Amino acid sequence: MSLDLLLKETFGFESFRPGQREIVEAVSDGKDVLAILPTGAGKSLCFQLPALAREGLTVVISPLIALMRDQVRSLQAAGVAAAALTSANTEGETDDVFAALREKRLKLLYIAPERLAMGGTERLLRGADVRLLAIDEAHCVSQWGHDFRPDYLRIGELRRALGVQTTAFTATADAETRDEIVAKVFGENAPQTFIQGFDRPNLFLEFRPKNRPRAQLLEFAKARKGRSGIIYAASRNKTEVLAQALRDEGIIAAHYHAGMEPDTRRATEERFQIEDGLVVVATIAFGMGVDKPDIRYVLHADLPKSVEAYYQEIGRAGRDGLPAETLTLYGPDDIRLRRSQIDEGLAPPDRKAADHARLNALLALAEAPNCRRTTLLGYFGEEYEGNCGGCDLCRDKPELFDGTEAARKALSTIYRCEERYGSGHLIDVLLGVETEKVRSAGHTSVSTFGIGREYDRNQWQTIFRQLMALDLIRHDPSRMNALRLLPTARPILRGEETLMLRRDAVVRKEVRRAVSAEVAEEDQPLLSALKAKRRALAEAQKVPAYVVFPDRTLIEMVRLKPQSPDEMMQVSGIGAKKLERYGAAFLQVLTGETPEPVHPARAKFHGKEAGALFDQITELAREMAYGETGTEKLLTLSPAIVARISEARPSSLSTLAQVRGMDDARVERFGEAICNLVSNDAE
Repeated sequence: MSLDLLLKETFGFESFRPGQREIVEAVSDGKDVLAILPTGAGKSLCFQLPALAREGLTVVISPLIALMRDQVRSLQAAGVAAAALTSANTEGETDDVFAALREKRLKLLYIAPERLAMGGTERLLRGADVRLLAIDEAHCVSQWGHDFRPDYLRIGELRRALGVQTTAFTATADAETRDEIVAKVFGENAPQTFIQGFDRPNLFLEFRPKNRPRAQLLEFAKARKGRSGIIYAASRNKTEVLAQALRDEGIIAAHYHAGMEPDTRRATEERFQIEDGLVVVATIAFGMGVDKPDIRYVLHADLPKSVEAYYQEIGRAGRDGLPAETLTLYGPDDIRLRRSQIDEGLAPPDRKAADHARLNALLALAEAPNCRRTTLLGYFGEEYEGNCGGCDLCRDKPELFDGTEAARKALSTIYRCEERYGSGHLIDVLLGVETEKVRSAGHTSVSTFGIGREYDRNQWQTIFRQLMALDLIRHDPSRMNALRLLPTARPILRGEETLMLRRDAVVRKEVRRAVSAEVAEEDQPLLSALKAKRRALAEAQKVPAYVVFPDRTLIEMVRLKPQSPDEMMQVSGIGAKKLERYGAAFLQVLTGETPEPVHPARAKFHGKEAGALFDQITELAREMAYGETGTEKLLTLSPAIVARISEARPSSLSTLAQVRGMDDARVERFGEAICNLVSNDAE
């Protein structure tokens, strides 16, 4: 079966997404591949489809049980023989997987990298006719990646032991990470590399300086009540506090962090997958395994640790390609926390320097004066020109001002106060406020006392925050987190360089932005009815709702309003297996009537040109059952015979006679009319 036909029959897609075909064809041709595709671009399909098109087993190495479980459920729902070997399996489930491997019934087997440390894994796979290794979330192999997993290093050994084709996929890998993946996994045999691009045009990007951050968070979430979202927080306690605050506002919310009991964590994961409109407040322990396509927003209550982490985390929104939003709240305390985490870590100096540089890149994104998409994509080496229209800076361009003199005053005050104080004290000095602390320190007599009265306290806080973001100053953990000058500040202090700063976004007009409406207002009741049917089917099967159909498919149902199984097959995301399983239930919602049962011989032609020919031949056979006069001996064409004729499309009596079941009597009675139908159909 061709790749295009497999794509439609199994997954219900009429065409590949941008960049998929080239990767799928390279994998199908037996080439080693490293593919960098943005989240939601369809990475999984790039190894799943070739696995179905070839003999043997494809082994997928994936980092999280939840991710494996979700992909296996989706594949099984599409009629694919897939399974996972995980620590969460029951003994019976594991026995079933081993039996399927022995009998070579599986097409895809998912395992965690930690299983590679078990002595029997290599022996098990040697006897399983493995033809392809597929590494998901391949950035985990890299020390420079945001989630290093040491057991990923065993993949290279397994690859050499099995001697099989290998592919690696990730959404987040800068040049350094890509080089390390190639070295650790592929060795000297460099793979064919595909970099599809990092742009996610359906994501709205926004950063806001913290200003009563809990109120900011609640206002954002309340405006999107009823939509699934993830809110990331920096501490375990904060996830619990914020989840309760959301519930107090009538928002369905749960918390998640690594300190919870395993059963409670799993219950939260399952609840998020199944429930519509649930918001999970979590640490970064939650996310990589989330394969939920209809997350409508990701909000960072605290600053992430790098651009890579930020990109990976926001990538969980809008995987279905529909509009979704991202918002990151940040402030000076976030910058101090991230700096101290790096400085107090056990990494060698060169690694710490690299981590500070990565944080600087994220802060540059947060404080960017122009289009955020340009800055974000530029970090990954991708050019983007013009106004993206999909970020807060393009929607509401910030006001810039020459901040050179203000920066010099702030930097000079840090120096004259001997780099021993935080921003609050320094702002008191600049404003000429004679607090007890200022007087006792003798800072009423420093030359910068009172020279900053042209700005108020909030404006000075904005200036100090931007100086931190520009890495001109840092908190010093050895001095109670006092601000100290970095060498990069000297050219500003000496007047050798100028500095443009932003007016604080907090004082600009806040604009509430909600994602676009899913369907026209008059179609909302129909969409709600389809979602209710989906929810009932999902609950009955104990699977996430999107395993039945994702939101995108339901929305297309509303727009196309199919009235028959053939029309239903034209909806993206509906393949033969899902039509067979769910088609009648959803058609009943769409048409208000119970569909007539369809013979299995006809069902296999749903959505195909041969389907119309099948119907025409069936009607013809009914009309001519008693011959032209209506008095001859009864002759019928069974659905199986009609199906064989529809597939063969005979254009002559001699070829029709070769179709199994077409004896001389049937050829004589129906032959000429059938050949005419075939000829007319071809025209």
